[in-house]
Amino acid sequence: MIDFSVKPTLTGERVVLRPFTDDDLPALAAVLADPEVARLTGSPPGEGFAPARLRAWYGTRNRQTDRLDLAVVDRATGVCVGEVVLNEWDRVNASCNFRTLLGPDGRDRGLGTEAVRLTVGYGFERLGLHRVGLEVFAFNPRARRVYEKVGFVAEGTLRQVLRDGDDWVDATVMSVLAPEWTRHRGHPEG
Repeated sequence: MIDFSVKPTLTGERVVLRPFTDDDLPALAAVLADPEVARLTGSPPGEGFAPARLRAWYGTRNRQTDRLDLAVVDRATGVCVGEVVLNEWDRVNASCNFRTLLGPDGRDRGLGTEAVRLTVGYGFERLGLHRVGLEVFAFNPRARRVYEKVGFVAEGTLRQVLRDGDDWVDATVMSVLAPEWTRHRGHPEG
């Protein structure tokens, strides 16, 4: 039985994924204010996150019973550098959407790859999910490489789903299935 009420702490070599605390709010505010985070997640430009709004959102994540939101903490510094989320739970089909965001201090050091592996592994091995899916924008090849490295497979393209200035951007739909995960445990090439 899938139980999202349990908010685990998952520890890897580079990251710790854990429930949010009030101490994470300043770091999360900085992450969400990063222009690259806003663009890569498709957030409206210049959308602000007032402290009260951040506190209200992150202060309720640990009580959610239909999704899993965890802080991504850099083990080297002890600082929250982003988040990972399993959401859009489909109880009947045992599937979830996955999303993540990492601020500048969490990029290009393998933290994202490890955070994705830990979260997706938890989804399959502990929650009993059958499918984890996501969408990644065409202008985010770094994220797509991470997802492929962890075992996500491209399923198709959503054409021109996001306005980016004067351009339109496609998104690739990707997923990984429980039988695939059982074979490779997030290391499909190894």
